[in-house]
Amino acid sequence: MIREFLFAGTCLSLGSLLSLGATESTGQLGVIPASVALHRSGQHQTLLPVFEQAGLPSGIATGATFTSKDPTIVSVSKEGLLTACGNGTTTVSVECNGSITASTVSVQIDSAEAQWSFNRHVLPIMSKANCNGGGCHGALAGKGGFRLSLGGYDPASDYLNITRDALGRRIESGDPLHSLFLTKPTSATPHKGGRRLDPQSEDYRLLAEWIASGAPGPIEKEAGLDHIEVLPARWTLKKGQTVRLLVRAHYSDGRIEDVTQWAKFSSTDETMLHVSNPNGGVEVTGYGEGAVTAWFSSRIVMSRILSPFPNESGETSTDVWQVRNVVDEAVNTQLKQLNLTPSPISDDATFIRRASVDVTGVLPTPAETSAFLEDKSPGKRDALIEQLINSNEFTDYWTYRWSDLFLISGSHLRPGAVKAYYQWLRSEVEKNTPWDALVRHVLTAKGDSLEHGATNFFAVHQEPETMAENVSQAFMGLSINCAKCHNHPLEKWTNNQYYAFANLFSRVRAKGWGGDARQGDGKRTLYSVPSGELLQPKTGRPQPAAPLDAPPVADHEGTDRREVLADWLTSPSNPYFTRTIVNRVWAAYFGIGIVNSVDDLRASNPATNEVLLDRLCQLLIEKKYDLKGLMRVILQSATYQRSSEVTAGNKADSRYFARYYPRRLMAEVLSDAICSVTGVPEEFNQVNLQDGSMEKTDFYPKGTRALQLYDSAVRSYFLKTFGRNQREITCDCERSNQPSIVQALHLSNSATLNGKLAIPENAVKGLLADEPNDSELIKRTFLRCLSRPPKPAELREYTALLAATPQEERRTVTEDLLWSLLTSREFLFQH
Repeated sequence: MIREFLFAGTCLSLGSLLSLGATESTGQLGVIPASVALHRSGQHQTLLPVFEQAGLPSGIATGATFTSKDPTIVSVSKEGLLTACGNGTTTVSVECNGSITASTVSVQIDSAEAQWSFNRHVLPIMSKANCNGGGCHGALAGKGGFRLSLGGYDPASDYLNITRDALGRRIESGDPLHSLFLTKPTSATPHKGGRRLDPQSEDYRLLAEWIASGAPGPIEKEAGLDHIEVLPARWTLKKGQTVRLLVRAHYSDGRIEDVTQWAKFSSTDETMLHVSNPNGGVEVTGYGEGAVTAWFSSRIVMSRILSPFPNESGETSTDVWQVRNVVDEAVNTQLKQLNLTPSPISDDATFIRRASVDVTGVLPTPAETSAFLEDKSPGKRDALIEQLINSNEFTDYWTYRWSDLFLISGSHLRPGAVKAYYQWLRSEVEKNTPWDALVRHVLTAKGDSLEHGATNFFAVHQEPETMAENVSQAFMGLSINCAKCHNHPLEKWTNNQYYAFANLFSRVRAKGWGGDARQGDGKRTLYSVPSGELLQPKTGRPQPAAPLDAPPVADHEGTDRREVLADWLTSPSNPYFTRTIVNRVWAAYFGIGIVNSVDDLRASNPATNEVLLDRLCQLLIEKKYDLKGLMRVILQSATYQRSSEVTAGNKADSRYFARYYPRRLMAEVLSDAICSVTGVPEEFNQVNLQDGSMEKTDFYPKGTRALQLYDSAVRSYFLKTFGRNQREITCDCERSNQPSIVQALHLSNSATLNGKLAIPENAVKGLLADEPNDSELIKRTFLRCLSRPPKPAELREYTALLAATPQEERRTVTEDLLWSLLTSREFLFQH
């Protein structure tokens, strides 16, 4: 009776789903999915007729007709909706514009299976309606006396609250349509959450039939969700096209269900893609390569959509398409797909400055620049790269950068421990220790913190939960913090997985520091005990210790669980580990990652060039995690060596690496560059304490560069103003390279620059020492500041200025010239 009552509404709802905007296209006719298996009488599956070009769907086949060869097995609507009718195998043909294709359909009905499942069907409906969202009944305290688990992560508890809580008044098995479980979300009974369920929908029918059948609960041995897929997984489309996606759930018993109507869709880039219909409709609103994510039962998949740019520049030069290695192969392939043209290779002056700053954080000297510009040998760029990679400045620079990741800071540690931690890390960088070995050393560290610096990682993170969160963020680019209280609302990580992962650290102990690593001299001993568990608050019992997406650790006597963690984490088969470090290194050289944000590798945040990331990961694995080897390949690529100049063929590009993207120098590099140009070093003699006070320090003798500081707590207004990483949390967001008005005012008015230029014994004295002529003085100044000779127009203008300057004012004008160059965008920005 319920089925008859709602029949018309069901058809209307499904018709609405299947009539999402179709777009005319051309190409070979295809159908998605090519084969279908149905296991329940009345089970549906949508067929998606598409045109394909170069092996990828390029649009919906408008006007396609569907015909079932045997309607007693499966019927098909005019919109392509399959419905299981009887057992057997048949085909459904699809015809459009004279082309024909077909999908194979198998129906094997299990009459013993319940029509509707609480886990498979009821919970997904509630999740799609957001009934168990954080702003509704999924809130910690629930809403209106009704509480559900966030996103349905606890089915057993949800079932009890729906059917037994409040004396079971939410369910009326004898009169399903009057159940509060139905009248509330349809607003038939007043509901503060508004209308969440259409009484004319198939979802309403499903819930009503579930109640009428006795509202069966979760089945203990029911097949679990194995994975989900979105179809098509990849498209090539044009701006203005509207298409639709299908989502299918694969269960552990091999069954597959169409769950499109219960999936949640979102665009990863609203400037390019817009979810025009909650049931999978997508409109292409811009250009580039983006993705639409589909969420179902805490699983996320994505469909990638490529929309070529309308590049009409007419550029045909083959010189810009140089290929030196795998980087260029992957980048150039994508640029051609996107109809973007790369910029030409940068000139030598630009390259030596760029490479020197990116690899060592230090400007090239005028002598180094002049020698490089005069060198005519074809391999000079590769030779420069080798020289930079093997320099002491490389060691200083990358030790400093990795110190951000390891949170080496006096805010967490006493000076002795800070120094030991830093010196250990510097030693590892100097030896070029493979990244997997370095991370393993940290994870399994034990012993005296002043002798074994790596142990200080566990003084910065002192609870199993924070250890787990920071290991995940630092070495896998995953933020699992949200799963501490409930299943992650946007990712696949569950509350149980969080505590299983954190339990790997539950046996880490330290003695000798009284619980506060900031007290005393920082000396303590780190060790692992043979027993001890972290309790899962929800159950009051320990969750078996296990890495993410891995089986529990065998608990043998004397085993340090961190050893097992290190094996799993640093394994080449762990995709997060390799992808994270490749992405961090790439971002250091290009200013943006292949995945952005740099440390955000969640499933719903796709790479801009997945092929590039995969190939670099494979390269790093082949090189046994030799980071210098990875850097060498990146630096030698034509992609890295391209000009930052915008061309007509890539003016719309901001993330596909058609050119080098300018960015402001990081705070420490800029500070050292100003000191280098002016010849006046900075002094670092104070350290900020946690209570806001400061204390003197003699750790850093005069002449210490900012990139040689052990400690981010060293007091420096300049570094703070220009966005130094404070190393409070493991997050790339701790550092800022964004320009600001405060920075501009600081450069214009502070003693950082003006004071250094005014000191008598500075670089200006050296520039004027042998009384060079005007032209020579200007050339020296430009080489010192900008690592290039002046352009003809610049030389003429500044020569005329100096010619009109009295001899007694020559130094003042030279100081002004230096000031103007040091505050120019060309100096402040890497380009």
